[in-house]
Amino acid sequence: MKKNDLLAIAKDVLETEAKAVADLAQRLDDNFIKAVDLLSQTKSRVIVTGMGKSGLIGRKIAATLASCGTPAIFVHPAEAGHGDLGMIQKEDTILAISYSGETKEIVDLLAFIKRIGVKLITITGNPRSRIARYSDIVLDARVEKEAGPKNLVPTASTTAALALGDALAIALMKKKGFGEKEFAFFHPKGHIGRRLLKVENLMHTGEEVPLVYEETPMLEVVEEMTQKGFGMTCVIDHEGRLKGIITDGDLRRMVRRYREKFSSRLARDCMTPNPVTISKESLATEALNLMEERKITSLIIKDKEGKVEGIIHLHDLWRTEMF
Repeated sequence: MKKNDLLAIAKDVLETEAKAVADLAQRLDDNFIKAVDLLSQTKSRVIVTGMGKSGLIGRKIAATLASCGTPAIFVHPAEAGHGDLGMIQKEDTILAISYSGETKEIVDLLAFIKRIGVKLITITGNPRSRIARYSDIVLDARVEKEAGPKNLVPTASTTAALALGDALAIALMKKKGFGEKEFAFFHPKGHIGRRLLKVENLMHTGEEVPLVYEETPMLEVVEEMTQKGFGMTCVIDHEGRLKGIITDGDLRRMVRRYREKFSSRLARDCMTPNPVTISKESLATEALNLMEERKITSLIIKDKEGKVEGIIHLHDLWRTEMF
């Protein structure tokens, strides 16, 4: 088979699956709204189930729902009849995925589902199927054709089901007001967690923060900077409001300027007023970008009243391995 033939096959697959998702978007109706409402009102968990390729899609949908603020687990329909039915509670909602709507392993669960009174949402390509008739809400995920030869291999249909699951997860996320802060809470590890770290998660506070008053003699300023080890100190007034900053670079310049008179100078004489600051609610990536832009190694965090809340150093950001 020639190279161009392989590229033509791949292009046809991608175009077929893209069309399946685009057609699905055009068919969305009130049933989708009802499904989002039901899932948002679920007091326990969303139980996702599916067999074969649909089961693999179901596992991904359950994982996406959980990471977006909707507790969800996957229950294998073949294992359910061998004890895993105990995972399903009345206050759960079941999301079943079956393109044919006749998957025997799911059909076998229908009597149990109705007996305990749990709600059932089905993603299917056959709204008239047995599983669809038992369902409280049916989401139509039919496709014009599969991408594989002779319409045999589940390709476009599984892509459509996956996309519909993602649509449910994101719509639920928005409906619940599940935002960046909550998302970061559930993703403390890996690249996503690092990207969503806030300055407040990394900053130094309390006794760790180097602080001197405006009238502090410079020899005491040097002592404070040496003890705290950040290569800088905040200069504050007696209400704790930030007035300036003194860095190692400032010290060298002031020693050169004042020479033997350096020891008689006060912090206010040597500080740089109005230093660069950042909010503790800012992302750590914003702090990193600001440090790189200003070519500095520390940022001061202050509150709305101008009082120092902490500092963050470039080394704190290096340890997160975000770059």
